[in-house]
Amino acid sequence: MQGINTRILHQPAEKEDVYHAIRFPVYDTAAYAFETSEDIANAFQGKEKAHQYTRGSNPTVEHFERMLKSVTGAHAAVAVASGMAAITNICMAICRTGDNLVVSRFLFGNSYSLFNSTLPALGINIRFANMESEQELNSLIDENTRGVFCESITNPQLQVVDISSLADFCHSRKIPLIVDTTLTPPGLFQGKLAGIDVEVMSATKYFSGGGTGIGGCILDHGTYLWSQNPTLEGLYEKTGANALLARLKKEIFRNFGACLSPHNAFLLTLGMETLTMRVEKTCNNALGLAQWLQTQKLVKAISYPGLPSHPNRAVAEKQFKGLFGGLLTFDLESREKCFQVMDGLQIIKRATNLNDNRSLIIHPESTIYCEFSDKQKNEQGIRDTSIRLSAGIEDLPDLISDMEQALNG
Repeated sequence: MQGINTRILHQPAEKEDVYHAIRFPVYDTAAYAFETSEDIANAFQGKEKAHQYTRGSNPTVEHFERMLKSVTGAHAAVAVASGMAAITNICMAICRTGDNLVVSRFLFGNSYSLFNSTLPALGINIRFANMESEQELNSLIDENTRGVFCESITNPQLQVVDISSLADFCHSRKIPLIVDTTLTPPGLFQGKLAGIDVEVMSATKYFSGGGTGIGGCILDHGTYLWSQNPTLEGLYEKTGANALLARLKKEIFRNFGACLSPHNAFLLTLGMETLTMRVEKTCNNALGLAQWLQTQKLVKAISYPGLPSHPNRAVAEKQFKGLFGGLLTFDLESREKCFQVMDGLQIIKRATNLNDNRSLIIHPESTIYCEFSDKQKNEQGIRDTSIRLSAGIEDLPDLISDMEQALNG
């Protein structure tokens, strides 16, 4: 098999471009014309494969989906409008009223809000769990559990769960493992090989690179027997391994309308061309910054999976090929000191995205988690003395110099 970079750069088009363009075009259109009434009827009825309306499918978006399948080995890929749309769509596709999901208690702020507030209001029960405790997981799983959900590296807590072991646990109970792998994209981690059944990602992050477009994706690795899911068993009889894809495309994705725009799909395919180089650079920069920060007296604590002091260091090294992600957190003496240091930075930008080409910094407690109660913040491990830093691809000495002058200014 060709290497990941070759597959990304030379992903074949479904149809030959009339002008033989090397780069797949942007089809910025809402609708598509048909030669005859019978042709459009056949398209709507699924008798012939054709694009009808961009909310359902689009050539540029499908090209991005084919790239995702190629680099991840996924059975099916569905591109959506954002990472949050990806999580919402998969949960709605596999659950109905009265079902439950067992979910990591450490989550990105908006993901926590979705699981803690939005889905329960729709009749889907959420059971938060410590993903490192098999005993606790066992106590929460029952006949109505439709999936276990976690993040490959939690944001911003930076917990790393042994995914292979968690996958074995889930599969022994005939439950799919769903993992948000935004922080560990292809080139750093192959979720299918680790036993993940469904991956969700915010494509806005590593795929985009330059922070140019918002997007998300759902990857079904074809490893879970969807006939075991009551919501999908009927579709499984008709479509087999494509049951989840059919549920998404024919109902949930189509009806919720969170489609990826063609232009953003184009930007994401552009970003993917330099994916592995940027992943390696950001990971190396994050490690270098973490190693330097742990020598600074003003830094009271630091968390990064690549440091020997991190409790999940061995698991992270096994799972992520010696790269440990581009995200780190560190603590200063007070919230006021956090703000002072952040305001003194000249290269590192104060912004909320992750895995941009530029290094970004934020104070999670006062921003991403500002709407949560003190109890919820405490449960999530969110402190007002913590700063989250997402390393970019700048030169490491410049990043260290910028951080040094801000800390000591």
